[in-house]
Amino acid sequence: MAKFASGKDSYAICDRSGLRYPYKVMRTEWNGLRVGPDQYEPKHPQLGPFRKVVDPQALQNARPDRTEPMDVYVGLPTVENENLRPATGFGQVGLVTVTTS
Repeated sequence: MAKFASGKDSYAICDRSGLRYPYKVMRTEWNGLRVGPDQYEPKHPQLGPFRKVVDPQALQNARPDRTEPMDVYVGLPTVENENLRPATGFGQVGLVTVTTS
């Protein structure tokens, strides 16, 4: 197996600034750049890896919509015929005036 040199007397060029640094003090960033110790920037947490967020698409045990009755009875129903069905009511509003300024 091959051996590498120790690099104790060697220099390297910074990928960001082009300055010369001792080889042993150079640091490798997350994107592969070899930079000097004063220019090293750690990877920002927002750059990943991201959690997979799965949004649910449907409800479990869902039921179809119901047709609700449209009759609304207010107050005490009056008896109109022998079926005991409530009478239909009628309401009216007098004159309404709307002014805007």
